[in-house]
Amino acid sequence: MADTPTPAFSLRIRVRMDNEPGMLGKLAVAIGDAGANISGLEGFEVKTAHLDEDVVVNCTSEAHQDQVRAAVEAVEGCEILEFEDRTYKMHEGGKIEVLPLAPLRDVDDLSMAYTPGVARICREIAKNPAAAHQLTIKKNTVAIVSDGTAVLGLGDIGPEAAMPVMEGKALLFKHFAGVDAFPICIRTSSVDEIIETVLRLEPTFGGINLEDIAAPGAFEVEERLDAAMDIPVFHDDQHGTAIVVLAALENALRIVGKDIADLKIVVAGVGAAGVAVSKIIMNAGAVNVIGADRQGAVHTGRSDLNSSKQWFAENTNPERLTGSLSELMPGADVFIGLSGPDLITRDDVVAMAKDPIVFAMANPDPEIRPELIQDVAAVIATGRSDFPNQINNVLAFPGIFRGALDAGATRITENMKVAAATAIADTVPSELLRPDFVIPSVFDMNVVQRVAAASAAAARADGVCR
Repeated sequence: MADTPTPAFSLRIRVRMDNEPGMLGKLAVAIGDAGANISGLEGFEVKTAHLDEDVVVNCTSEAHQDQVRAAVEAVEGCEILEFEDRTYKMHEGGKIEVLPLAPLRDVDDLSMAYTPGVARICREIAKNPAAAHQLTIKKNTVAIVSDGTAVLGLGDIGPEAAMPVMEGKALLFKHFAGVDAFPICIRTSSVDEIIETVLRLEPTFGGINLEDIAAPGAFEVEERLDAAMDIPVFHDDQHGTAIVVLAALENALRIVGKDIADLKIVVAGVGAAGVAVSKIIMNAGAVNVIGADRQGAVHTGRSDLNSSKQWFAENTNPERLTGSLSELMPGADVFIGLSGPDLITRDDVVAMAKDPIVFAMANPDPEIRPELIQDVAAVIATGRSDFPNQINNVLAFPGIFRGALDAGATRITENMKVAAATAIADTVPSELLRPDFVIPSVFDMNVVQRVAAASAAAARADGVCR
């Protein structure tokens, strides 16, 4: 549960008030006393003896929304006409739709878009299958594939419950990069069945964005699809997160004046994202990375590790530390959280090295609330949009795919990922770099342009383009 009002629990309350001096003030005081925050006043309408007003209110939880409703109802001379959860309203009927690109004004248009003219295009693709990348939606369309087994910080909630996240992803693809994306939520958690399903979809799409698939299966799914398909395959939970973390870390280190090779880095969560983040920061020069899961430190002495965690144990934790997450924290320069809420405490952060960097990225609730450590940590980042320094994959995946599609790339290479991280970090001008601004806003459209150009150039340099 959030402790401060957030748009995630936003309400639109249409009220009818007596048209008397001070009524709006009474309403505002009642909402404020209930701990909520008015973020907008809309729909102002005077009806002689009454005043109708839409009030937009941010709350902290669904229970808090009910408390706000009771507080408004208690205001004498005020009546609630409509009470709407704005997040639920936004999701009614889904968040995306299909729109035509070709005109259909008359019989001539019909003859070109459909029969008989479309047969010419079919014959051309039959002769030259690669033409599908230019003459069909493959040119600009990505499948967002999930089995719903690792959704946000919510866990295995199933394919139907995963759909709102995948729809949101499609919305972001289109808004930020002009890429048409479509959610494909699969009712299976079998690695073989996921792979078989995606392989059968290859003729339709120009790229595959794997999303919210639990480890260790996620690693095998991506690896096998990448080897078998002639279009880019990108597991965003791994590589999108890793790219943005590296970009933010590079800028955070500039602020604290530390070198990545000298850091002690503790990673909470050794799933798909945790392993990918650790790999990319080690490739960037980190030496002392220690991971922890629910059983504590990951090390070679444990007998309960799956294949991906076994690799992690053999390539990290050079001092072979053991113990709980809290026992790993003393002296750490960087904490990277990719697990769940409230895993560390203020005392854990106090025990870290001078000028600690804390990336608490679990969604929707971070490993520690930023307000608890504002006076302790040198740089704080989360996965949430209502705090500074949001480590958000949207900084990476739209541009990565835009660049890959534009370049005709057949896969996403390591050089493309590193180039994307550098492009993101460099979007923050050095003169503007500060503790609450180490990563650009997701609404900075320069990010997509730079990431797309950098990843396309890297794809061409790697020779993976058609």
